Amino acid sequence: MERKSREPEIRNWNSSIGIPFLAALQFLTIAPPLIRRPFTMTELGAAVGHFPLVGVLLGLVLVGLRAGLRIILPGNVTAALVLAVWIILTGALHLDGFLDTCDGLFGGATAEDRLRILRDEQVGAFAVAGGVALLLVKYAALAALPDYTLALLVAPTLGRWAMSLAVIAFPYGRSQGLGRALKDHAGRRELIVATVIALITAGIASGWLGLAAAALVAATTWVLARFALSRLPGLTGDIYGAICELTEVLVLLVVVVGSYS
Repeated sequence: MERKSREPEIRNWNSSIGIPFLAALQFLTIAPPLIRRPFTMTELGAAVGHFPLVGVLLGLVLVGLRAGLRIILPGNVTAALVLAVWIILTGALHLDGFLDTCDGLFGGATAEDRLRILRDEQVGAFAVAGGVALLLVKYAALAALPDYTLALLVAPTLGRWAMSLAVIAFPYGRSQGLGRALKDHAGRRELIVATVIALITAGIASGWLGLAAAALVAATTWVLARFALSRLPGLTGDIYGAICELTEVLVLLVVVVGSYS
């Protein structure tokens, strides 16, 4: 009788937290699939609220890696390896989106051209220049920090919170695709869940500095999304990835400023 009475609770947990989190984890990282079936549209939408939680998990992995590497390696080498693993664990998903966004937003004459370029797998000059600059700034920020444990936790969390904000708050630019499913099935509930996770993590990890970084991330997300919308009919998955990458860099720079002020 006790097991039967708990079954509805277990199913409710799976539908409201467990499966959406696993969907977010599978979508945003190279973690092996733990759910051996396609996710429903509702589950994909609910996953948007758990994007920052994936960032927390990613940050904890990077914090542990950095703690181990700093014992045997100098700081600049540790920073480079941490950044490399950071990219690998995400499957370079967001970095690829950033590269495509650089080419798409700056390389097309019309909105249709830009959407086409965003789908193009070839890398152009804007992507190369933007990618090199992005990675250099990320590495320099990590190498400049005497202790960047908090940055490694807060940056991935707020970067994925920025994606949640972009998905929910702004129109999507294509009629089909995974991004369309995320947009159509994520709403106020997912926004609240993502925001609570992000702000609690930033506040506990970095106090006022983390909350200040969160405010800057929200403002930057709005600016980036509005700029993209000035050149496209709506956001795309690549734009979400670019927003994640750029807001992660912003958080790292905020922590650098805070550590030297």
